[in-house]
Amino acid sequence: MARLDEEYVRKATTLGMLLVLIFLSFLIIKPIILSIIGGMILAFIFSPLYDFLLKYTKSKNLSASLICTILILIIVIPIWFLLPIFIEQSFKIFRASQSLPIIETLKSVFPNFFASETFSNEVGKVIESFISRTTNSVTSSLTNLILNFPVIMLHLLVVFFTLYYVLRDKEDIINYIKSLSPLTKDTENKLFEYTKGITSSVIYGQVIVGIIQGLIAGLGFFIFGVPNALYLTFVATIVGILPIIGTILVWIPVAIYLLVDGNNVSAIGVIIFGIISSTIDNFLRPLIVSRRTRLSTSIVVIGMIGGFFMFGILGFIIGPLILAYLLIILELYRKKEIPGIFIQEDK
Repeated sequence: MARLDEEYVRKATTLGMLLVLIFLSFLIIKPIILSIIGGMILAFIFSPLYDFLLKYTKSKNLSASLICTILILIIVIPIWFLLPIFIEQSFKIFRASQSLPIIETLKSVFPNFFASETFSNEVGKVIESFISRTTNSVTSSLTNLILNFPVIMLHLLVVFFTLYYVLRDKEDIINYIKSLSPLTKDTENKLFEYTKGITSSVIYGQVIVGIIQGLIAGLGFFIFGVPNALYLTFVATIVGILPIIGTILVWIPVAIYLLVDGNNVSAIGVIIFGIISSTIDNFLRPLIVSRRTRLSTSIVVIGMIGGFFMFGILGFIIGPLILAYLLIILELYRKKEIPGIFIQEDK
C-alpha cells in the first residue's frame, strides 16, 4: 500500500512539474509564436527547393543556409529599399482619398443607379469613410514597421532560425512528433498524409497563387503608368490571397479612376491585366498543387477572416489551416474516409 502511494505521489509530482514547465514554456514563446509559425510555413514552402539543393550539396547545413541566404536577398533587402517608397505612396493615396470626388464619380459611371441625391450622398459618405479608414490603417502599419524596427529584426531572427533548423532536421522532427502520437500507425499515416495535402492546397494553391495574381495586376499598373503603382501592387497582392474577391477589389476601382480621368488606353490595359490576374488561378493551381486536396471555399474564407482578426496578416494562412486540421481529426475520429463535405480530393 505504501509502495502504491509512493508511486502515485511520484507520478503526480512528475505530471505537476510537466504542466508547470509547459505553462512557463508557453509564456516564453508566446511573444514570438507567430514568428516560429512563420518560419515553419516558410520551411514547408521551400522544402522542395531544399531537397533539390541537398542532392547536389550533400550537406544539410549548407542547403539550409543557402535557402536562408536566398530569402534574405529576395525579401529583406527589397523591403529595406522599398519600404520608404511604400510609406511615401501610402501618404499620397491617403491625402488623395480625402479629396476624391466620390459622389460625382458614382453619378458619372452609374447615372441611373445614383439618380437620387440623398442616396448618392449616403453611399458616397460610406465609401469615403471606408477608403479613408483603409488607407489610414495601411499607412499606420507601414509607419510602425520603421518605428518598431529593432523588434521586427528580432522576430525576423526567430523566423530564419526556425526556418534553418526545421529544414535541416525536418525528418527528425516528423519522427519525434509521430513518436508522441497516441494514434494507431494507420490513422497516424492518414493524418500526416491529409495534413500535408491540405497544407499544400492552402499555401501553394491559395497563398502563392494569390500573390502571383496580385503581381500580375501590379504589372499592369506599372506598364500603364498608374500613380502609386507600388503601393497598389502591394494591396493587390494581399487581397489576391482572398478567395472569390481577389484582385478585382483593386483593379476595378483603378480602371474606373482612369476612365473618369480620361486615360482610356491605360484603363483598358489595366482591365486586361486585371482579367488575366483574376482568371489565371484556373491554370496555375493545378500546376502548382500536384496533389489536389481541396478545402471548401467557405472554410477558407471563414478561416482567413477569423485568422486575420486573431493573428494579423499571417492569419490568412494560419486560420484556414487550423480549421482544416480540426476537420481532418474529426473525420479520422469518426473513422470516415476523407474527402467529405468540407475537404475534397480530386479524382
